Amino acid sequence: MTAEEARALLSAPDVGTSRGKRSRAILTLCLTCGLRRSELAHLAMEHLQRREDHWAIVDLVGKGGHIRTPPIPDWVKASVDDWTAAAGVSSGRIFRCVNKSGSVWGTGITEQVVWAEVKECAAKTGIAKLAPHDLRRTCAKLCHVAGGELELIQFLLGHVSVQTTEH
Repeated sequence: MTAEEARALLSAPDVGTSRGKRSRAILTLCLTCGLRRSELAHLAMEHLQRREDHWAIVDLVGKGGHIRTPPIPDWVKASVDDWTAAAGVSSGRIFRCVNKSGSVWGTGITEQVVWAEVKECAAKTGIAKLAPHDLRRTCAKLCHVAGGELELIQFLLGHVSVQTTEH
């Protein structure tokens, strides 16, 4: 995706609703922190911590059991805070189910919910065949275009090998 498409995708959710706030938080975390669906679905409030004057997802366990600590931009943290305040989430998993009437329930979401949210927002913006992993790739691409070094992008995404990041 291009930067313009990413901006359009982020503006797709109706943030006047609980579900829209959740969707926006999901999209912002995927696009800026390069999270995988499983990482996002299992993300807990306890992972979000302030470190050296910035927010980070601390000790995130990713694919293959690799642990990383990606930084969270302030505007992304504000998006997550909008969702958690609306949902009344103060501990445990950040993302919860939202029913058709807008009520928040349960103790978490599945990876399929992440997939459905990304697909629905992509359809609203006219982006065909967009998957959650495409947001992760877009995160890497936009970081690289902005001048980010491959080693830093490798750290952000949690790749063991820089060759994976280059690909």
